[in-house]
Amino acid sequence: MKSTALILPASVGLFFLIAFGSCSKKNDTSATTKPTLYDSLGGTVMVSDPANSGQMIEKGRLLIRNIVDSTIFVIAGDTAINGHFTTLLSEVGSGNLSGFQALSKNLTDFVAVGTGAKDYTYGGKSMVAAHDPAQNPRMNGKADNSDFDAFEVDLVAGAGKAGVPSTTPALISVAKIVESLRSQVVQQ
Repeated sequence: MKSTALILPASVGLFFLIAFGSCSKKNDTSATTKPTLYDSLGGTVMVSDPANSGQMIEKGRLLIRNIVDSTIFVIAGDTAINGHFTTLLSEVGSGNLSGFQALSKNLTDFVAVGTGAKDYTYGGKSMVAAHDPAQNPRMNGKADNSDFDAFEVDLVAGAGKAGVPSTTPALISVAKIVESLRSQVVQQ
């Protein structure tokens, strides 16, 4: 088994850096802002949270969380890269969901902030630190380019499972941003 990096933090990091295309102001006195990628994902409209009865969640955050969680499950079943997640898979297999829940929240925050959400902050590791086994003990090794390629395929599959077709303009924007993170995830 080759030694590679835990790509999951990248999944959200990558997928969720989806677009640093946040707000930009026009050069006029009205200072009108353009909609963010977060807005195109549902934005701040409040909806019922299907995972937390009686609670509300921003529609954009709900979609991002659904994509993140779906991608985590796709990766868990992908023998090409799931070996990077042995700690997480072992925890979940024994009924301990705390690592999964923390990862889901962290990646959802990362993507929400990266797409322009204003109501959240990301307090996790940088992409480099998250994928460096010396800085992240949950990593089983460093990722190579084939691992990153497999992650990108799994991200698209996860988005599809969450109901976001691969031809969706926002997902295409995300794919470009994810690819721009390759050098931070694939470390020599």
